[in-house]
Amino acid sequence: MTPLMFLALMLCGGLGASLRWLADVLLSRVLPAGFPWAILIVNATGSLALGLLTGLSLPSPWLAVVGMGLLGGYTTFSTVAVDTQVLARSGRGEAAWGNALGTLVLCVALATAGLALGIGLTATA
Repeated sequence: MTPLMFLALMLCGGLGASLRWLADVLLSRVLPAGFPWAILIVNATGSLALGLLTGLSLPSPWLAVVGMGLLGGYTTFSTVAVDTQVLARSGRGEAAWGNALGTLVLCVALATAGLALGIGLTATA
């Protein structure tokens, strides 16, 4: 990896984390309280975008910068783990399971859909 590529990766990671924070703040204002809906949406959209980029067969350096950098900073599965523990410890076991399993199923499904879409777009180009 070149120094320029490393710098681009770091900058995109910071940008992705900033976008996650902004999305979390804005979505939390309009979504119902009591469940981490905003983080679920962030992780779902990030999974869809990564699947799409992978399906488009971008050159490896760009996939690394956008996929690992931007989308790696944007998504936050560690927050899912913390939110799940908070829900469980507050006696909301069903919500905790819903958060953990819902995130897993939704993100895998959307990543798969994004991959299929990206492959389909590449095949028609």
